[in-house]
Amino acid sequence: MKVFKYIFWIFYRIWFYILVAIPIIILFPFLIISILKETWYPFFFKIARIWARFILIGMGFKTKIERDQTLEPKTSYMFIANHTSMMDIMLMLVAVKNPFVFVGKAELAKIPLFGFFYKRTSILVDRSSERSRKAVFRNAQRRLGQGLSICIFPEGLVPDDDVLLTEFKDGAFRLAINHQIPIVPLTFADNKKRFSYTFFSGSPGRMRAKMHQFIPTKDLTVKDTKALNSTSKAIILKQLKVYNSK
Repeated sequence: MKVFKYIFWIFYRIWFYILVAIPIIILFPFLIISILKETWYPFFFKIARIWARFILIGMGFKTKIERDQTLEPKTSYMFIANHTSMMDIMLMLVAVKNPFVFVGKAELAKIPLFGFFYKRTSILVDRSSERSRKAVFRNAQRRLGQGLSICIFPEGLVPDDDVLLTEFKDGAFRLAINHQIPIVPLTFADNKKRFSYTFFSGSPGRMRAKMHQFIPTKDLTVKDTKALNSTSKAIILKQLKVYNSK
């Protein structure tokens, strides 16, 4: 029986990369056009949302997204969520309609095909480089000035499978305070179970997410960064415990 499970997991992983590639290949001319100018990013974002939904459906994931508050169009936000899986990117794209830019690991740019577009549309950060971390703030400011939102997974790295939630970095919260934009916490319940970074794991099934009440940053200063960090983490951790109790 275990042999069949391992065979399933191998093919399931291969199937994922096939699903990632198919829309990119089919939509390649449109994707190329959409990244020629930064001001055309909202067009790219619409294609990315189609790509993400295609992958989630193809993997057999049934998404259920709860929202405690509705996003306002043409408004900038700071989206944050717990980081557990490669599927976090896809689920975030499906859950959020407002065009946003990911702040993500520079290593992802090495992934064939996906990486080509990722490094041209996201704000890349090398966490071992102080210069790179500082550049994130400049690039985020430029993108926010274009009316876009920002998405950061504040844990930085994906925690081990047995860890529910790790400490949050302060970057997302400093950015939100500096630009006086609301924090939008999201909790992803099942991504780790559905498709973790552990190779021999994963299966089709439900994929739940919750968009919580927004946290305002108006009139906050950099001194409030730690408190904002703690408040945001507590919201996500509380919801994770609720999900795990069901």
